[in-house]
Amino acid sequence: MKVGDELAPLSIDVSARLIVAGAIATRDFQDVHHDKDGAQALGSPHIFMNILTTNGLVGRYVTDWAGPEAMLRSVKIRLGAPNYPGDVMVFSGKVVSVDAGEQMAEIEVAGKNRLGYHVTGSVTVTLP
Repeated sequence: MKVGDELAPLSIDVSARLIVAGAIATRDFQDVHHDKDGAQALGSPHIFMNILTTNGLVGRYVTDWAGPEAMLRSVKIRLGAPNYPGDVMVFSGKVVSVDAGEQMAEIEVAGKNRLGYHVTGSVTVTLP
């Protein structure tokens, strides 16, 4: 692994089931994550994914690449465009730094859907 290496893209089909399951799993019971009528009453066209589900998907993307022995040390993300049911979010990533002595790497990540970037950020991972 070296600086500049790119991670293979990962496509995530965003379904209402994924959005609701992520909200339940993270105990986020805000209407906008499970009730379409409630979300629309607040100005959203549909329910949308919460940040904790996005955070988990970012972690999955990096650990799928790094392997099961890898340890996430830091996840720093920023949300952009919402993920709605029916969207496809495509992750991309690139190695931006490597510390061979500490066996760590920093990965720049982004997840994009039809509206633009849903998430951008960086993940620091310890490699076996």
